[in-house]
Amino acid sequence: MASQRGRLIEAMAQVVADKGYAATTVADVVERAGVSRRTFYEQFTDKEACFLAAYDVGLAVVLGRIAETAGGAGPAAGWRDRARAGVEAFLGLLAAEPAFARALQVEILTAGPAALQRRAGMLATFSGVWRGVYEAAKAEDPALPVLPDEVFAVLTAGFEELIRDCIRTHGPGALPSLAEPILRTVFAVFGGRPPA
Repeated sequence: MASQRGRLIEAMAQVVADKGYAATTVADVVERAGVSRRTFYEQFTDKEACFLAAYDVGLAVVLGRIAETAGGAGPAAGWRDRARAGVEAFLGLLAAEPAFARALQVEILTAGPAALQRRAGMLATFSGVWRGVYEAAKAEDPALPVLPDEVFAVLTAGFEELIRDCIRTHGPGALPSLAEPILRTVFAVFGGRPPA
């Protein structure tokens, strides 16, 4: 059952990337997954439920990769090195998984109110990630000012728009090229000494 569910989630991401959410049907997904319609409905109530599950899986993988990579930078690594590792891991993962990148970043906006609510939760999660990065920066340099919550929300939303625009105009494979502009922005907004 877990294997069938995984195949359906993967198929959903692929079909949505190819056709768009609105044009995707359950028939498309079961055909791509190589399972029966009955199997689909044993796992999901409808297309939306399957898409939201795909979104949740993609988000969990992304957050796990960021945490693993940033944490793997080593105890001596400063906040800039950990931020770089996390940003590069995030963009690299999206580039390596173009169907999930398109579903997570572009098609989520077209999938209805529940999807938009999920996206709002994701934005809040990533705002919290950036707050954590800043807290690490402030621990290294206590002279840094206190930043309001809006700073982290604006950074997150701005980066999401850059990523979405890159996917639409250049394709997911170009996402790693955004690492430097994103990091320059983070370093400028968070302050302190310039990066080496």
